[in-house]
Amino acid sequence: MADPKGFLTTTHRELPPRRPVDVRILDWREVYQPQDPAQLHRQAGRCMDCGIPFCHDGCPLGNLIPEWNDLTWREDWRAASERLHATNNFPEFTGRLCPAPCEGACVLAINSEPVTIKQVEVSIVDRAFEEGWVAPQPPERLTGKTVAVVGSGPAGLAAAQQLTRAGHTVAVLERADAIGGLLRYGIPEFKMEKRHLDQRLAQMSAEGTRFKTGVDVGTTITGTALRARFDAVVLAVGATAARDLPAPGRELDGILQAMEFLPHANRHAQDPSYQVPVSARGKHVVIIGGGDTGADCLGTAHRQGAASVTQLEILPRPADERPDTNPWPTWPLVYRTSSAHEEGGERVYSVSTTRFVGDDDGALRAIELVEVEMVDGRFEPIEGSGRTIPADLVLLAMGFTGPERAGLLEQLGVELDGRGNIVRDASFMSSVPGVFVAGDAGRGQSLIVWAIAEGRSAAAGVDRWLSGASALPVPIAAGQRPLTV
Repeated sequence: MADPKGFLTTTHRELPPRRPVDVRILDWREVYQPQDPAQLHRQAGRCMDCGIPFCHDGCPLGNLIPEWNDLTWREDWRAASERLHATNNFPEFTGRLCPAPCEGACVLAINSEPVTIKQVEVSIVDRAFEEGWVAPQPPERLTGKTVAVVGSGPAGLAAAQQLTRAGHTVAVLERADAIGGLLRYGIPEFKMEKRHLDQRLAQMSAEGTRFKTGVDVGTTITGTALRARFDAVVLAVGATAARDLPAPGRELDGILQAMEFLPHANRHAQDPSYQVPVSARGKHVVIIGGGDTGADCLGTAHRQGAASVTQLEILPRPADERPDTNPWPTWPLVYRTSSAHEEGGERVYSVSTTRFVGDDDGALRAIELVEVEMVDGRFEPIEGSGRTIPADLVLLAMGFTGPERAGLLEQLGVELDGRGNIVRDASFMSSVPGVFVAGDAGRGQSLIVWAIAEGRSAAAGVDRWLSGASALPVPIAAGQRPLTV
């Protein structure tokens, strides 16, 4: 354990300061400033000898959190990095982007503030990269087997790295012009600068993973040809079919899905010469959806110079503290303020959009709302609560309904479940032999930490199927069955 009395002498969480709002909205850099090493040391020391580390149960990867907290407190940074990487291929991603279910399950969170697990994690891996400890780990020998990984998000990259290290020849196929999936073109730069992605891709390339961009599998190469060319296939295509809002006026100009907006902003952040087709500058922006994607749109709209930003959510405002129906160690369903919310805009809860209003030329100018309440499990409008708010740009951030079915999935003939996700067994193999699935494509829209965990699990399944046995570790997380030996 770390400091035996740390949780008593340091009673509060301390996080690094965020850059001033009026400064950070002028650029795309990450919002956090470096943390004082003494402060980080105190925070790692708050990890207590709790007997049963429930943080393990909260983390789908089974991260060895108490161990690397202790090593950080002792300032054995290299050993901390080794323990961190033992279960997580990409802690620089999760340390910045994961909502940290481990912290919700921290024993200190029963009646105090949890350990700053996520901040310790990202501090360890950043130190490891700075010191040159994150070195390539190429396999000692090759198996002669080939694997295609379709999709280069966190699930695909995790599966690819594990399989490459097991000695298989792995090609990651990505339809975009750069590797990274949502990490590249979905997550805004102010949440994770892409240099962190690029340095990890450099490690993977040095290990032997091959990356091919501009390959739209299902079009550039058919599913049938892919199966014939590779010994195994991992589908890590994500859940990219966006949920729509078929309200009257949906056809008006100025209504976009979030993923029709965010990738262009990311391209501009990485290349200022890139001209975005649609900008929030000078516009009244309305974001429909109160989740992380909505917050990404919010922060992006601020940086583009929106005149106003309103974020709508059909659910009621969460409580400030855990309700009795949401006990520890479950994920706390409480009101949260992200860095984007801190930067401005209005958050409106318990409302539903009834109509989009446009001008005679077909351009959006407003939306009509109505307040709603839950009645017998359904949202019902409250009579007399309708109103209209100005809107020049509406961004739909209401989540995703599963992977795109047309093209690759139809060609492969994989079975889908009732929610439209790809069916897989305990080894993460689909209904088609040799075709495996990892991440949101099989699980449904979820967290980055689940994507990495599933990529690691699918890799072990592929390795076992190709080689008859596998030494690759498998995360045994809540709700996830272990592989059968």
